[in-house]
Amino acid sequence: QLQLVESGGGLVQPGGSLRLSCAASGSIFGISAMAWYRQAPGKQRELVALITSYGNINYVESVKGRFTISRDNAKNTVTLQMNSLKPEDTAVYYCNLRRGNLYSGTDYWGQGTQVTVSS
Repeated sequence: QLQLVESGGGLVQPGGSLRLSCAASGSIFGISAMAWYRQAPGKQRELVALITSYGNINYVESVKGRFTISRDNAKNTVTLQMNSLKPEDTAVYYCNLRRGNLYSGTDYWGQGTQVTVSS
């Protein structure tokens, strides 16, 4: 069994910051990447940021320069620092872990944490 537990969501005003954290526990082996996805009401889930086991990082264009993903391999945690938040960042954010092949491995998901950006 592998579990992902997220923390750090909440309500913030536009321009504010939040920090999301995700801790993996259980059968942790063969991790190829950890990532954050988000899903806004009525929209498809989208990849926000991804970091591979080699440290390669990708961001969706809309968050570049504002969000930073980092990973602690020893602690099996991944963090998303979100700055200059905008109302359009409002969504449920999900932690993702891929085990096995980077492009075809098995995905594991956290339960999601709500981020609301509103004045």
